[in-house]
Amino acid sequence: MRKRSLRLATALFAAAMLVFVVGIYPAQARPDLSSADLISYGPGQAVAGEIIVKFRPGVSPAVIEAVNRAHGAAAIYRSPRAGFLRLRLPTGRRVADMVAAYRQNPQVEYAEPNFVRYALAVPNDPYYAYQWHLDDGLAPNPDGGANGGGINVEPAWNIATGAGVIVAVVDTGIAYENYTDRVGKRIVGRYYQAPDLAGTTFVQGYDFVNNDSHPNDDDSHGTHVAGTIAQSTNNNLGTAGVAFGASLMPVKVLDSNGSGTDAEVADGIRFAADHGAKVINLSLGGPGTSTTLEDACAYAYQAGVTIVCAAGNDGDKGNLPSYPAAYDAYCIAVAATRYDETRAYYSNYGSYVDIAAPGGDLTVDQNGDGYGDGVLQNTFNPNTKNTSDFGYWFFDGTSMATPHVSGVAALLIADGVNGPDDVREALQNTAEDKGAAGWDPDYGWGIVDAYAALNYVFAPVHDVAVTALSAPASAVQGDPVPVSVTAANPGDCTETFTVALTDTTDSAPIGAQTVTGLAPGASATLSFTWNTGASLGAHILQAQASAVSGETNLANNSKTTTVTILAAGQVMHVASINMALKQTSINTAALATVTIVDARGNRVAGATVSGHWSGATTDSDVGLTDSSGRVTVQSNNVKRARRGTTFTFTVDNVARAGWSYNPAANAQTSNSITVP
Repeated sequence: MRKRSLRLATALFAAAMLVFVVGIYPAQARPDLSSADLISYGPGQAVAGEIIVKFRPGVSPAVIEAVNRAHGAAAIYRSPRAGFLRLRLPTGRRVADMVAAYRQNPQVEYAEPNFVRYALAVPNDPYYAYQWHLDDGLAPNPDGGANGGGINVEPAWNIATGAGVIVAVVDTGIAYENYTDRVGKRIVGRYYQAPDLAGTTFVQGYDFVNNDSHPNDDDSHGTHVAGTIAQSTNNNLGTAGVAFGASLMPVKVLDSNGSGTDAEVADGIRFAADHGAKVINLSLGGPGTSTTLEDACAYAYQAGVTIVCAAGNDGDKGNLPSYPAAYDAYCIAVAATRYDETRAYYSNYGSYVDIAAPGGDLTVDQNGDGYGDGVLQNTFNPNTKNTSDFGYWFFDGTSMATPHVSGVAALLIADGVNGPDDVREALQNTAEDKGAAGWDPDYGWGIVDAYAALNYVFAPVHDVAVTALSAPASAVQGDPVPVSVTAANPGDCTETFTVALTDTTDSAPIGAQTVTGLAPGASATLSFTWNTGASLGAHILQAQASAVSGETNLANNSKTTTVTILAAGQVMHVASINMALKQTSINTAALATVTIVDARGNRVAGATVSGHWSGATTDSDVGLTDSSGRVTVQSNNVKRARRGTTFTFTVDNVARAGWSYNPAANAQTSNSITVP
């Protein structure tokens, strides 16, 4: 936060308008484009009584003059760059007819109406000309670059304005409403909406300083910050904002002196994240780390919020890291630059700086507009803190740089960029590189460029998902284990990717297969064989898919399962359960003969088999296998069993000293027989 300020004189209104108009219209002779001078032509409008004609190369001036004379047209302008002519038509001749007539001449390359084009997203705010930091194009760039010290936002407005995005200004509050604060019948404060925020959309915020739902500004700082993000724009009043279509959430965590505690700031961050903010602007900070503050930043980041923080104003006074900006895992730290695109003397620098933006320098007038080069926005008088005394004030500081980046982040999100990591990538990869090539401690990745960021093309993300992984629960050491993996393509592009199977317990690769040309929405099932020379015990297998090229979506591209490796010759299971009936004239019982084998299929003697009956009876039985690996158990008798009576035997357990029972390998777990 930085408190230097300078008020823009109200007498500048006429001068600002004059500069603005001259900047839009060309200097050549042209009609007054009032509605009387225009005609509808197809989907657009064209100048009445005028067309544009370009003759083919090599046609002499004498021939051109003769053709024009024959049509009764007069050339009123010739382009020195392209060579086309603006022709005034004779009275009473229709534009469409004259266009058709010239097009029939083989010496004419083209003929067309003189369509009217409108400046797209160039705001009509009279002080916009003084907002060099938004890059209005009116002032020259001292270093010869394209941006003139600003963030190149004007062409970005033709792509997005921030509509639908909530930006939380966690600060001193915002002058967003007309409100009288009372304690009982006593008036303790009066607050007014900033005139140039009347057209801005606000959502409900909170005041953590006074613990109420009216987060009004009593310092002027938060209102100025809010204006840079979303000042009412194209309202013929004052200044413009970077993301003027966005909605602002005022969250007051700093008092009238611009001070607040970590508790207040942390609560403000969490409130914003919980109430729909997609961007949080933190034009505040200080030295010393805080777990409370860091946890709040982590909370918001994990909720998908882009957090933008001022890097600090101690660059000329010790340059101590400022927090929360220095929580680099969660926050985008913004350094401040001047009109000439150099780092401002006060701006912090160092390893945590991610990007730079105009913060201004009121000690110089590099753009020659008669004012110190601050960031201009509408707020109330910061010297008297009279909440009704509004004007247009130049402030400087990393506090002023930060909302430029927050505004561009809102533009990106409105344009479909999803999540703080993607927002950061677009901002950093398109920033105007300054200082040393690539990242450097003064500028981070460079000065934010709004138009370039909105045109950033992300590396393709391949939506590869492993949807199923299956393998036996156990296997005998040395035996091959079949493993099945199903991979799907949930995206909208045809994918080629590799599925790798690994024994993560032993860090041993099992195999890899490539899937080629999998269509969107389709899936493929791959078969692997694990030749288990693995150690005894539980092993975690992982199947993971990765794109052959591009970035893989890592949300659900792997699965794991556990296989237990057992010693050979000491593992047994049920091979079969054979059923029979034992009947007399009165009683009927069922016989179940259970065969137990080892992992190689050899019969196992001396194994205790326990199980239970269901259906006709509910008794339990236990028996010991003989030398042939068999044991026969009998159910209780049923008197005069009717046709259809069913006996079912289920094996519950098999036990033998020194052996393991592997129920997953059972050929059968139960069997039934019915009285005929």
